[in-house]
Amino acid sequence: MTENTPDTVAVGIDIGGTGIKGAIVDVTTGELLTDRKKFATPEGGRPDDIAKTVTDLMESLGDIPAAATVGICFPAVVRHGVTMSAANVSKKWIGFEAEKLFEKTLGRDITFVNDADAAGFAEVRYGAAKGKSGLIILTTLGTGIGTALIYNGVLTPNAELGHLEIGGVDYETKAAYSAKEREDLSWKKWAERLQVYYERLEALFSPDGFIVGGGVSKHHEEFLPLLKLSTPIVPATLRNNAGILGAASLSTMRTTFLE
Repeated sequence: MTENTPDTVAVGIDIGGTGIKGAIVDVTTGELLTDRKKFATPEGGRPDDIAKTVTDLMESLGDIPAAATVGICFPAVVRHGVTMSAANVSKKWIGFEAEKLFEKTLGRDITFVNDADAAGFAEVRYGAAKGKSGLIILTTLGTGIGTALIYNGVLTPNAELGHLEIGGVDYETKAAYSAKEREDLSWKKWAERLQVYYERLEALFSPDGFIVGGGVSKHHEEFLPLLKLSTPIVPATLRNNAGILGAASLSTMRTTFLE
């Protein structure tokens, strides 16, 4: 990493319900400067246990420049460093001062953000939406539906649009990839539900583009061509690195938040 100056280097950590991933990143290029490390999320997903695992992961990355910033993304609504919800982790995170915990445990300042926000920002800076203006909505289709709203490169955090009520139900229970698996839906039947969801987003926001992330995005050719929308819709390109890259990048760019 001798060719990189400290202000271009950051650490990105992506905390999920089953795994915690991280790497040192060149935030100018979006290049991983180390191998991506992955540790299992501790059973129960409790705050102190996860903080300890993040510390172990950081140590496994080797020599981190002292001036490198650290970004951590997490599956929760994050308001001023406090986790207001919890997805696939302990309910102890609800109303918890998460940013303070990680700063105390790691002994350094961090930036703490929602995981879909991090992935969305990464796609705008390095991926499918790079160079695009206007309103971009990223949706991650997995256990639930995560979303990120970005307008002209500026992130509006904590857009929980997966929880839109459509037909009297929280629609992520009908349209997330987990619903396809749970109900053994064909691609066509699942796409019919996605059509309803994305049409609602179009009606509410008139976006300039959709990006579809989550693990299922690698099968985008099975369902995206079935959608008939007025808004361009494309698969995410960064996949498993999106959260790491987004968290790292946002740690150097606090002014990219609308709060």
